[in-house]
Amino acid sequence: MSGLLGVGGGVVMVPLLVMAVGLTQHQAHATSLAAVVLMGAVGAATFGAEGEVDVPLAALLAAGSLFGAPLGARIMHRAAEGPLKVAFGVLMLVVAGMLLWT
Repeated sequence: MSGLLGVGGGVVMVPLLVMAVGLTQHQAHATSLAAVVLMGAVGAATFGAEGEVDVPLAALLAAGSLFGAPLGARIMHRAAEGPLKVAFGVLMLVVAGMLLWT
């Protein structure tokens, strides 16, 4: 779904994991992150074989993710469930607004 619609996996997967599967917000974020890593690797390998990957840019993004993901996980782990849900919802609304204006 995320590849078809051009949205990040977390936008679709996290709400579904919370509402349909019954995971906590923390579990949904962690599960989504693991799945997105695997889907990203497969997509990069597929597009990389076709010469569609900007390798220097991908390396830069990967480096930022290697440092940012553990920090974000630590912060999320300390956040209570309610505020985490609100923050995620606000983020989704902000991103939706940005997409409408671009």
